[in-house]
Amino acid sequence: MANSSSTSFTDKIADESSALGDRISDGAAQLKAKASELGRRAAEKIDENMTSAADGLDKAASSLHGTAEHLPGVDAVSGFAHSTADRLSATAGYVREHDVDSMMTGVRAIVRKNPGQSLIIAGVVGFLIGRSFKRGSAA
Repeated sequence: MANSSSTSFTDKIADESSALGDRISDGAAQLKAKASELGRRAAEKIDENMTSAADGLDKAASSLHGTAEHLPGVDAVSGFAHSTADRLSATAGYVREHDVDSMMTGVRAIVRKNPGQSLIIAGVVGFLIGRSFKRGSAA
């Protein structure tokens, strides 16, 4: 009989372990679904604001072109200002034509082709962001 109760106890432990594993799996699945939904909503929100970002880039480019026309003296400075304005306009066009998913695909491709440079750039950007937060909290 001791053997029967010991088997019964082992079965209970196995059942409880299985139930716990199922609850953990369900919780992980729910967490994954919520994270996926949050990511989807964030991407949608970014996509909604892409048009206004592109419009802002176009306005900045237009303003820079106008300012470049009135820069005194050096043609090189005016040329640089026009070149920068043209790049802003091109960026605005890119932002209008691509959604977040396609931009992320492009970024992934660049990172895969240039992992070392990407790490250096990420480090520099992280450093600058950290400095800006530090500077903002000190003010």
